[in-house]
Formats: sequence, C-alpha cells, structure tokens
Amino acid sequence: MSAWLDPVPFLRGVAWLDGGRAVRADPADAARLPWDTGERATLPIGVRLEFAAPAAQAVEIRYRATVPGPTDSLRDLAHGFALWNREGPLLEVFTEPAAEAVVRIELPTGLGPFTIHPPETQSPLILAVRGIGGELRPAPHAPRWVVHGDSITEGWWSTRPAHGWPAVAGRALGLDTVNLGYAGAARGELPTAEQLAGLPADLLTLAFGTNCWSRVPFSAPLLYETTRAFLDLVRQGHPETPLLLVSPVLRPDAERVPNKLGATLGELRAAMERAARERILAGDRRLAVLPGLPLLAPEHLADGLHPNDAGHARLGAAVARALREEGFVA
Repeated sequence: MSAWLDPVPFLRGVAWLDGGRAVRADPADAARLPWDTGERATLPIGVRLEFAAPAAQAVEIRYRATVPGPTDSLRDLAHGFALWNREGPLLEVFTEPAAEAVVRIELPTGLGPFTIHPPETQSPLILAVRGIGGELRPAPHAPRWVVHGDSITEGWWSTRPAHGWPAVAGRALGLDTVNLGYAGAARGELPTAEQLAGLPADLLTLAFGTNCWSRVPFSAPLLYETTRAFLDLVRQGHPETPLLLVSPVLRPDAERVPNKLGATLGELRAAMERAARERILAGDRRLAVLPGLPLLAPEHLADGLHPNDAGHARLGAAVARALREEGFVA
C-alpha cells in the first residue's frame, strides 16, 4: 500500500494556509475584518484536491471534519466527497463528521485527471492522501482566478460545491478558482481590497453589492465612492491583472424599493457600474464591467435572492463568456 502523502501539493483553490488549514482571509490581518467576513472565511469554500492517477484503483483521504452548524443553503444538507473529471461528476461518497477518519473513493479507469470536492460545510481539514494500487500525482497548476463576492459567489442554494457559479466558470475556462465569497458580508470592505491586492492572481473578479442594499445599507453616492476606493486599492497590487466587475444580479424585492438610506438596488447597481466605467475611460484597459441585472430571471432564483443550480450554471456561463470576450482568457 502506498505511503500517505502531504495533501498541500494536491490542493487547489487555496488563498491562505493557517496551520495547514485552508482559510479565505489573511490570518495575519484578521483583526481588521468584520466578524461576519472572518467567520465565513474559515469555511474552505472552493478548496479541492486535483490529481492524476494513471494506475491507482482508488484514493484514500485522511481528514478531520466538524459537526456543521445551522443549515443556510441546500448544499449543507449533503455531506460527501464528490469525484469529478473534466466531463462532469462521477460519484459521491457520503461521510460523517469525525475527529479523524479515512474515506476511500474508487477511481474509474482511464478517466483522469480527477478533482475531489470535500464537504465544505464540515470545514474539513485534509491531513493526508494516498493512492491505492498506484501513485497519485498533483495535477498541473492552472492560471489562478481570484473571485470575491457575497453569498451568491460563495454558492448559496447550489446543491453541491461544484455547482456554484465560480466553480462552473472556472471549469469551463480551465482556471484554478479561488473563491473569496463571504455570505452576509462583501460590502466593499477596504481591508478585503488590500488583502486581494497582496494575493497572487492571474485574473480577478469582483461581484459584491447586494448586501449594501439591506444588511448594511448604503446610499448610491457611498457605494460609488466605495467602489472607486476598492478598485484603487486592488490596483495597487494588481496594476495590470485582468479584472471583471460583476454588478449585483436580479433581486426582485429590492430593485425599486428604497433601503434605509433611500437607495434602490437598481440605483446601487448603477453607482457601481459608473465607478468602474469611469475608471476604464480614465485608462484602465484591463478592467471590464458585466452588468448583473440581465443575467438571471426570477425562475433562476431559489428564494428570491440566491440562484438555484440552473441560475448558478447560467451565471457561471455568462461570466465565462464575458472573460473570453474581453480577451482576459483564451
């Protein structure tokens, strides 16, 4: 039987490591973040294992997993290690939280390279991996796409981690998607912009703004200035990195309803788009805007706010198409 291997070379979608655990905010800068951002950043959303296994019949993963908290999306109801290849899902092995356990996943012959999506809501810590009947090799590294947003980016109401729109678009484009979606947060926090500026990235996407209508209300002028400042800070670390700003998608209950500062979601969306387009006109040729309003229809929303699987698929396809049309990816 093969020896246990360090999992780090096999991990993808990793922003930072904190004591071996993948986290989604800089642990050295945690004190400046809002509590809700810090809380969501402990979940390893989008972190996965990618490998080739030319002769192995199975892979074993040694891991620790915690009891999930209150369910907040459909994917919380499914706790399994899901095996994918480039064609799509192959199988899923369901597991329980454990102080330490080993899961065995059978590998189909000749269908690699493979991706394994762990059960994110159990905050799994991957301790080691090994091949059964043959060796495992880390998959080649792909261009690194860092995506920042709110619960929609985090993947709420998708039924599996691999169905969230950043995962959908990343697969279509052959990118290493790093998901920095923070449910309930992502309101243009400037410390987050500085963390993005310091994070290696070949491509960037920003998709926040919905929570600026309700959770922490913004006026349109405030969101305009916040977007300008956020882009300024990101560009200090990524002056030439291709950057796509996706404005908020459809939210029927907010489009024409003023928040506590008198701004509708439509007005907030327009303010974000104007801030980005003014920057483009001022010379930022590696910045593009994808208006979010036309991307989804009411039937694509599971709860009037978050996309269902069909909505995530549609949103992921739209983002992938925009990135190609802008020439940001091949």
